[in-house]
Amino acid sequence: MESPQLGRSDVKVSALCLGTMTWGTQNSEAEGHEQMDYAFERGINFLDAAEMYPVPPGPETYGRTEEIIGSWMKARGNRDKVVVATKVAGPDARLTYVRDGKPRLDRGNIEAALEASLKRLQTDYIDLYQLHWPERPANRFGRLGYAAGPEAEDGTPLEETLAALDAVVRSGRVRLVGVSNETPWGLQRFLGLAEAGRGPRMVSIQNPYSFLNRSFEAGLAEMAIREDCGLLAYAPLGAGTLTGKYLNGARPEGARLTLHPQNRRYQGPRAEAAIAAYRDLAARHGLDPAQMALAYVTSRPFTTATIIGATRMAQLETNIASAELELAPDVLDAVEEIHKDHTYPCP
Repeated sequence: MESPQLGRSDVKVSALCLGTMTWGTQNSEAEGHEQMDYAFERGINFLDAAEMYPVPPGPETYGRTEEIIGSWMKARGNRDKVVVATKVAGPDARLTYVRDGKPRLDRGNIEAALEASLKRLQTDYIDLYQLHWPERPANRFGRLGYAAGPEAEDGTPLEETLAALDAVVRSGRVRLVGVSNETPWGLQRFLGLAEAGRGPRMVSIQNPYSFLNRSFEAGLAEMAIREDCGLLAYAPLGAGTLTGKYLNGARPEGARLTLHPQNRRYQGPRAEAAIAAYRDLAARHGLDPAQMALAYVTSRPFTTATIIGATRMAQLETNIASAELELAPDVLDAVEEIHKDHTYPCP
């Protein structure tokens, strides 16, 4: 498996990153450990978590995913061989149980969130610490439309956030920093502030990217390449929909959208039509639709790592095997033809 660098740092990560957000809800601690063992043995050294995981978030499970990662690293004694990424949450009306219901991206919140994550992970440093989403109003989570809010709603200035990140990096508790669900403007501002000596340089941006949402290409792809701030692509299978398992109203027992039907981001008639087109393309070429979708994301020149996730070991095995798949030119051409007809099928 290829080992790209995180930004301009000397930290190398696997081209596939193991996502963890089901550990603590759909997956038990033992199952999380089993997934990490399997992935680690196959060259994956990169784990992505967040303080609010698992999802859907709730006070009874808050932080559980980090605890599962921490118990695994302690049991295996392999902390120095694992690149651990996690995230600090910003404001969200649902997070009434996080820091008195007022999580922000200021120094006090970042310090408190970091210390809690370090304790749950049973480590004294985090390799990549990410801002989970902007504090200001923005078209985040892959949305196209932008509706600006009043300037008073912007919250913590980016300068203050970066200064807080600078403090935790200088303390040795964080090696590198990154953004998530960020826009071109936000990323450029952070990079400009770093160039002006106001704090550490962002090494990565974790945004959605898949056949169903290629919004990253519009403004962020060029920045990722030219600024060495590569994409950590999440939801590369569109919450599992690109496997085709939900087509025609199917709801497999125990599957994510069966358990959590409120997740509508990758559902609806337009999404269904796009998913069917990509599934049919895979069938014509004798490809597994999930592996085809993952291989496409991994092959993009702006992608540093593709974040995979699974609830069952068979899914994980299929996803990891995608690293060995190189899509033929005629498959790539066909993907672009489908994309013309289904450019943005998910609202």
